[in-house]
Formats: sequence, C-alpha cells, structure tokens
Amino acid sequence: MGARQTQKKEAVADVLEGETKSTIDNWLSRVSLEADILSIPMTAADRSAHLPAIFKDLVTRLRNPLPLGTRALTSDAAHDHGLSRREQGYTPAMMVEESRILQVSIFQTLQKNLTRLDPDVLLLDVMAIADEVDSQLAQAMTSYVLEAEVDGAPIEP
Repeated sequence: MGARQTQKKEAVADVLEGETKSTIDNWLSRVSLEADILSIPMTAADRSAHLPAIFKDLVTRLRNPLPLGTRALTSDAAHDHGLSRREQGYTPAMMVEESRILQVSIFQTLQKNLTRLDPDVLLLDVMAIADEVDSQLAQAMTSYVLEAEVDGAPIEP
C-alpha cells in the first residue's frame, strides 16, 4: 500500500486573490438582478470599479489578522467608493445592498473552493471577511454622509 498523499490546503486570502475576477463577475451578475441599483445607469466596469481595491484590502486584512471588531485599517478605496456612489446618485440602501451582495459572492467563491481551503482557519477567516466588508461599508457610508453635508443635498432613503 502506498502512502496516501494529502493535498496542501490553501489560505482563504490566496483563494480570494486568485478568484477575484470570478467573484466580481458573480457580484455583477447578482447586482444586475436588482432593479433599484440598476436604476442608476452605468457600465459594468464603472459599477464594479471599486472592487479590485476592496479585494486587495480584504486580502491584506486576511494576511495580517486583527482582532474582530478592530477598525484599525482605513481604506482609501472605501472612502472613495462612498464619494463616488454619492455623486452617482446611489441611496444608502443601494450601497448596503451592494455590500450584502458582495459578501454573498465572496462566500459563494469560498463554497466553490471549499476542498482547497484549510478548515482549521476557515471560520476565523469568514468572520474576518464579514468584519472587513462591514468596516469598509461603514467607511464608505461615512464619506457618503460627509459629502452630503458638503453638497447640501438630502440623503434619500
């Protein structure tokens, strides 16, 4: 009998980094089903322009773990995203929905690649992903609200 070879498991950060494009494509497919979001006309490239930088921040967070709930990482990409979405006419609810869809798309990517992932750290990484995506949404919403105060236009629900 030969020795059974075990496949080396990959880090969640590595899988997400390698699957960024497919995850963004999945996100775009899901967003394209949302009539409210689509009420803001733009190209798919413009709609997803912020995501590569968001993924880069997310991978950095996974490779440099922080205690859950830590808001130590500030994201220029999240800040800029909030400003852009305000200028594009998004409502806060649209931004929250985009963020929810992003988490679903990321988790679906992990599910598709489950056999490649290290089960010993998977749950911690999933919690870090949710924490980071929520933190980035909070940062985007902060810049969105600050921009609303500058331009004086009301924030629509």
